[in-house]
Amino acid sequence: MKKIASLLVVSILGGALTLGAYKVFLEEDPTIVEQHAQNDFNVIPTNYTNTSNFGMNADFTAAAENTVNGVVHVKNLAVFKQPRNLREYMFGNATGEQSKAIRGAGSGVIITPDGYIVTNNHVIAGASEVDVTLNNNETYKAEVIGVDTKADIALIKIDGKNLDYIPFGDSDNVKIGEWALAVGNPFNLTSTVTAGIISAKARDLDVRDSNYQSFIQTDAAINPGNSGGALVNVNGELIGINTAITSQTGSYVGYAFAVPSNNAKKIVEDILEFGDVQNAILGIRGTNVNSAIAGELGLDVTQGFYIGGTEAGSGAEKAGLKEGDIIQMIDNVKIRKFADLTGYVSSKRPGDIVAVKLLRNGKERNINVTLTKYEVFQIKDVGLEVSNANPQDLKKFDAKNGVKISRALTNDMAYYNLVGGLLVEIDNTPVNSVSDVERIINDKSSNEPIIITLINTKGERERYNFR
Repeated sequence: MKKIASLLVVSILGGALTLGAYKVFLEEDPTIVEQHAQNDFNVIPTNYTNTSNFGMNADFTAAAENTVNGVVHVKNLAVFKQPRNLREYMFGNATGEQSKAIRGAGSGVIITPDGYIVTNNHVIAGASEVDVTLNNNETYKAEVIGVDTKADIALIKIDGKNLDYIPFGDSDNVKIGEWALAVGNPFNLTSTVTAGIISAKARDLDVRDSNYQSFIQTDAAINPGNSGGALVNVNGELIGINTAITSQTGSYVGYAFAVPSNNAKKIVEDILEFGDVQNAILGIRGTNVNSAIAGELGLDVTQGFYIGGTEAGSGAEKAGLKEGDIIQMIDNVKIRKFADLTGYVSSKRPGDIVAVKLLRNGKERNINVTLTKYEVFQIKDVGLEVSNANPQDLKKFDAKNGVKISRALTNDMAYYNLVGGLLVEIDNTPVNSVSDVERIINDKSSNEPIIITLINTKGERERYNFR
């Protein structure tokens, strides 16, 4: 079982992905997060309508009937090679490996009548073959259209017609305390519906990683196999994709989490229109405001996001946001903590304009900010993802140029703890931006070696040769 324990304080990289901001303070209570793995059920990655008229005698039959046929069973066949004996494991053998197939399962949500389906990326990751079974037991082969590994969302497609589907609701308007239904296939029990309430919004579970998180929390029962299934309101509208639980046992213990539907919808639209996800950033760094920070900085508020600085060339800098500003609201979304910012900005695209309400020297100000693109590039043959470095990143390592190493794509590269360092040269050519890296890598043939020079997190200069 893969258990991830959240840290009390996050590193500088924690919030840079979506907002270009650094998280420094977060929840004090540690949370154990387990993500539903498609090949091991012991490992877990898993329009507002007033519902006040629903009380203890709430009737969910209509919502269940309208959604159960729109949730499918997703089966993943992954094939990998393994050594046949210890000698081959230790010394390798080009001809001695044998194939092994592992089949796992999760859920998915039909979002169009012609067969587009949203699920979790971890449900289909590494799949050699993806099968989808409808509620009427019809089975289809599915094509993977695109994925967002950071948000753990995948879009797949089956060749269907006139399929039952679930329409998107507006997750921004979801209210704490309103009823919600979770629809999925826990433990291979197909077409299961459970009910609960929305327990919290903008929940960030794993503050150690570089992936943004802003989950809807519910107490509707979600278990292994629910991953990728639907969280719907009483009208049968999709308000979230069930993704994770907190548990010390591997099974539901009262808390479950879903990717907000607005974020999932935006990812789907990006994949269909652009072929990949268009990540926008505000271009700020700073910390959550709490009582400790308020006391230290002499602030009169204990909620919001304190701006410690802006990124060069970002929309925040161009709009005049400054160090010391406290963001209170974006558009109509109240900002209490970093995850509120993360969740909302993640539903936007580069070029979108957001209205930022902030406190400056104790006075309210309203400033429109144009979001800019968060540029990253994955050097897959190396196993690293890079993003543009800001002047502070370069100054930290006394470097004249370079791009920031934002993520390790393989376990091997993760071992070297390079995230947060700088990649300064590729094939002895200095790099200054993500576009430089992309151009150099794309100009190389597939069999050419790649030589990279980097500055690790200790400030040491290293050189690697990948063939």
